[in-house]
Amino acid sequence: MKNKIDHILKEFIEKYPMMDYLENNIRALIDQIVYRIKNGGKILVCGNGGSAADSEHIVGELLKEFYIKRPVDENFKERLKACGYDKDYEYITGCIQGAIPAVSLVSQTGFLTAYGNDVSFDMAYAQQVYAYGEKNDVLIGLSTSGNAQNVCYAAKVAKAKDIFVVSLTGETGGELKKLSDILLNVPVQETFMVQEYHLPLYHFICRALEYEIFGGIYDCFRI
Repeated sequence: MKNKIDHILKEFIEKYPMMDYLENNIRALIDQIVYRIKNGGKILVCGNGGSAADSEHIVGELLKEFYIKRPVDENFKERLKACGYDKDYEYITGCIQGAIPAVSLVSQTGFLTAYGNDVSFDMAYAQQVYAYGEKNDVLIGLSTSGNAQNVCYAAKVAKAKDIFVVSLTGETGGELKKLSDILLNVPVQETFMVQEYHLPLYHFICRALEYEIFGGIYDCFRI
């Protein structure tokens, strides 16, 4: 499988040579996340504004097929059949796709507004990390400056719970630089440009994770 990851990473670097310095960090990130997912972990994602939209985007790519077919677990099929849902079995198994467990922390409007109003908006993501975070989980925090306080507090709580912290930021890395196990700091600082660089970066990450976890033959990739 590594040959395929090498191939798509080379494709990414050729298209975005300005991010070639991130190659080692990207490889380490893929290895860590794959290991953790295969050992029962999940991915928590958060950000603000455009980065909140990116958080939703990332989770959307992880929860369903993105680039290749994702086979459904055979044990699940057997358990479903044993439940006696004969009428719906073919429809359910025809629709269900393999998934990489991920949660967008930005989408829980009821909690975010209640906690923000009653306690602190800055601590809302941190509270979710405290509630959801478990061994082998990964927190992906997006902040164009690297200084978004609610993302930084989430990272601090994550570190206290032994959750692996990945940050996507602008060039300096901001405060998240020292809070991250892996920092992916794209080589620009202007907010909209950072977000433009983040998009192909997290698309590549989602593609690589999908292949490592569900990958099949080379021909199943649309390159």
